[in-house]
Amino acid sequence: MDSNLVVIMSDEHQARAMGCAGHPFVRTPCMDRLAATGLRFVNAYTPSPICVPARASFATGLPVHKTRLWDNAMPYEGSIPGWGHALQRAGVAVESIGKLHYRAEEDPAGFDIEHLPMMVHEGVGMVWASIRKEDERVLPTSRMLGRYIGPGESPYTRYDRAVAECAVDWIRAKGMASAKDASDSKTNSKRKPWCLFVGFVAPHFPLVVAREFFDLYTPHITGEVKLHPRSGYRRHPWVEKQNALMDSEALFEDEAERLRAFAAYYGLVSSLDRHIESIVSALKASGLEDNTTIAYTSDHGDNLGTRGLWGKSTLYEESAAIPLILNGPGIAPGICETPVSLLDLASTIPAHFSIDFPCEGENLLDIAAKPAEPYRPILSQYHAAGAVSGAFMLRKGRWKFIDYIDFEPELFDLENDPEELEDLASDPKFRTQLETMSAELREMIDPEAVDALAFADQAALIEFHGGREKALRLGAPAATPVPKAALGDDG
Repeated sequence: MDSNLVVIMSDEHQARAMGCAGHPFVRTPCMDRLAATGLRFVNAYTPSPICVPARASFATGLPVHKTRLWDNAMPYEGSIPGWGHALQRAGVAVESIGKLHYRAEEDPAGFDIEHLPMMVHEGVGMVWASIRKEDERVLPTSRMLGRYIGPGESPYTRYDRAVAECAVDWIRAKGMASAKDASDSKTNSKRKPWCLFVGFVAPHFPLVVAREFFDLYTPHITGEVKLHPRSGYRRHPWVEKQNALMDSEALFEDEAERLRAFAAYYGLVSSLDRHIESIVSALKASGLEDNTTIAYTSDHGDNLGTRGLWGKSTLYEESAAIPLILNGPGIAPGICETPVSLLDLASTIPAHFSIDFPCEGENLLDIAAKPAEPYRPILSQYHAAGAVSGAFMLRKGRWKFIDYIDFEPELFDLENDPEELEDLASDPKFRTQLETMSAELREMIDPEAVDALAFADQAALIEFHGGREKALRLGAPAATPVPKAALGDDG
């Protein structure tokens, strides 16, 4: 394909939090238009519901157990060839603007230029969170969701604004160059297509957003969520232990602050939508709309109070499912129900430029061109902050199986129970299905061996940094700081 490609990735955007996904009140007009005139994948998943491992898998097209980048202290640094390297080898210009969450700007991560890059804190990330054994880990000293929740501005909202402005300027420059080529009678060669990756932080916490977006949602917020412990729901023991590391629900000052958290999250989604609109508008104004494809996705979702959980780090739909939309020339509008993941988007990017890139994903357009394949298996896994053992998700057909090392599994029928209200794992009527899903997961990977490998790699990382006591002092307590250069005088 000779069209350009803009890949937009947000952070922590729950797949359901879009108007086009049927959300009852969230306002995402730009995403909705992209979906209405493009292709939306309604069963898309992250390879891991936490930033750094998910983004490493997206960069390489490989699952977490093959990158062996397990948590937020093991960032991608370019040693595993990724789709960016494939584009570079083929001579396709590829640049990034905004959040990457890789190791360091000087690493050869597959971009010709990285504008305003956000990397892991000090090049090492959250090393303290690599200490996962229950009797060894130490609780962070600050609240995960931020000290303040509500209307206002944070370094993240300023950063996203800077990223959007940089992307608009970048596109305008490309449009001017294309217009110059078109008007130059001496130029017979057509300008080569390019690829731009744009990374936003929203709607990742801290839950602070401009008043105009916050006020959109205060009338809609009730605070009622499904499966809340205060209504008698008992969390799965693995989830209970994982959440105990950063129990955000227990740290709200009062119910009013808890309600503000919902409004701020949805406000950040609408703020993100506005930034995406600025990019779409810039493409149109620059004359590039008709020969540029847009991909929109997120690295993972957010529990958003369901089960009394906030943030990501679980394998339930709120956290593991992601939005995924393709829009551009030659892409027929519609919905694809075949399950997919970020590994497939990693395959799609080089395929867009007719570049071979061996990985474990498949071109999304090829997937969509075939009849729906509901039984296409999708794997997600978690070995990061708070997890006392590894957790593995297999989505296949109507069934979703979650295997927790040293804990009982969970089984959900997403066709009859899309909200995952009833765990069927202990019901004798579903014993055969449970055993089938367990066997199929084990045909893909060896969960116990992968769990042991993750703990061994994390132990080696802790030792590399000088042992447990030193590791406890390494890394941001919750959200990665914004690069000061991106905020200018405000930093």
